[in-house]
Amino acid sequence: MSVRILALVGSLRAGSHNRQLAEAAVELAPEGAEVELFEGLADVPFYNEDVDVEGSVPAAAAALRAAAQSADAFLFFSPEYNGTIPAVLKNAIDWLSRPYGAGAFGGKPVVVAGTAFGQYGGVWAQDEVRKSVGIAGGTVLEDVKLSIPGSLTRFAETHPSQDTEVVAQLTEILSRLHEHASDAVAA
Repeated sequence: MSVRILALVGSLRAGSHNRQLAEAAVELAPEGAEVELFEGLADVPFYNEDVDVEGSVPAAAAALRAAAQSADAFLFFSPEYNGTIPAVLKNAIDWLSRPYGAGAFGGKPVVVAGTAFGQYGGVWAQDEVRKSVGIAGGTVLEDVKLSIPGSLTRFAETHPSQDTEVVAQLTEILSRLHEHASDAVAA
């Protein structure tokens, strides 16, 4: 049985370096794992408990929940917007945290990675993602991190999948996430 890792990207821009990292993760998935890049976060409406009613959940939110329910683990790619988490990721976490006590994270392993232009690679935002998804029920692997600084210059002419250091780091976090997810599935 293959471990399913759902990748969620906090940037909606087509040329986003975080999206490129996620695309590289799809290609670098270890044997026995599949990384699915979720398409459609832009279509998920802001969380509103008034519309989160069984039988009338917006289709895009229902698709996100279905993808998350069938995942064994999560891999978030977060840029940093004004020092914090992008709204699209926070919104996804909000939808996936519900219904209260039975959200899609359900103790599944979570890793947060990303890149940003600043010298710290978006660590503030990534820490906020870890905090939020942990509160929402995910098992955040606090010691499995990847923050790549200087994205605009580092990836100006190179896709992250062509950067040997990034490939090695991404391969390592995927391997560790796969290991934790495999243990959780076997338990």
